[in-house]
Amino acid sequence: MALRDVQASRPDVSVDLTRVGVSNVTKLVEVAREEERPLVLLSNFDVSVDLPSARKGANLSRNFEAIDEVLEEAVDHPVYEVEDLCDAVAQQLLDRHEYASRAEVGMEADYIVKRDTPVTKRRSQEVARMLVDAVATRDSIETEVGVELTGITVCPCAQGMMTDLAADKLLELGVDEETASRFFEEVPQAAHNQRGRGKLSIRLRGGRVVPIEELIDVVEESMSARVYELQKREDEAQIVLDSHRNPRFVEDCVRRMLQLTVERFPDLPDSATVHAKQVNEESIHSHDAFAERRSTLGALRREVSSGEKGNINS
Repeated sequence: MALRDVQASRPDVSVDLTRVGVSNVTKLVEVAREEERPLVLLSNFDVSVDLPSARKGANLSRNFEAIDEVLEEAVDHPVYEVEDLCDAVAQQLLDRHEYASRAEVGMEADYIVKRDTPVTKRRSQEVARMLVDAVATRDSIETEVGVELTGITVCPCAQGMMTDLAADKLLELGVDEETASRFFEEVPQAAHNQRGRGKLSIRLRGGRVVPIEELIDVVEESMSARVYELQKREDEAQIVLDSHRNPRFVEDCVRRMLQLTVERFPDLPDSATVHAKQVNEESIHSHDAFAERRSTLGALRREVSSGEKGNINS
């Protein structure tokens, strides 16, 4: 006896739905690397398709089948880029949902970055959040690849005020201005600092690949200094010194992120969409500060080359 497909019946209210799917699907993803051990990611997937007004429901079990089929195929044909994996799942969703015109796959995973601390050169493992989103239609596919991670930011305004106060006190103590100026060049003054969260993503058509490591470097370099989970005293002193030599507002971080994106990805098309965001968890306020920009890469290239570059802290 054939069982009825209730999902294929007409709904009580005939309205199109933008996305119908499943979220928080946890899977192990193995990414092959040349001459290195495979990278194993514990990943969360959100997968969905659009639903026409004449259909009551989507066949959600097909979403799991699409993910599993692509991951099983990766056992015989290794995946080298997570973008390719998400693209393949999105295409599989359209193949399995014949009534859909659009499929979307979102993937998040913790990406481990190995760093040597600045002075003692101890190996430290840092965590970056990797974000991938693939949107497939019947005739095209767009993929967005991004990262989100933590760094340090130091407030330039507070540092300027503390420098002025210290200069006045040195003059009172009989230190001449030239010596005081040389001192400030060598020893940056105190300021309030905060943990910053930088996020950068690039959206492209046609399955182009953006290296995750490059995105991580851009975000880290946009803040006052990197953070390290493992630190000895010498490392801690150097990180504090480096960050206070490089004070940045939340706006500076985003502008620097955009400038580095233009410099690091000269081969990407002008049509690529860039999204940069910085959130600073303020240490002397109860609120957070944020700045953000979304733009095409072409527009950013024109702004940076026309002189905006000179206004960005470097």
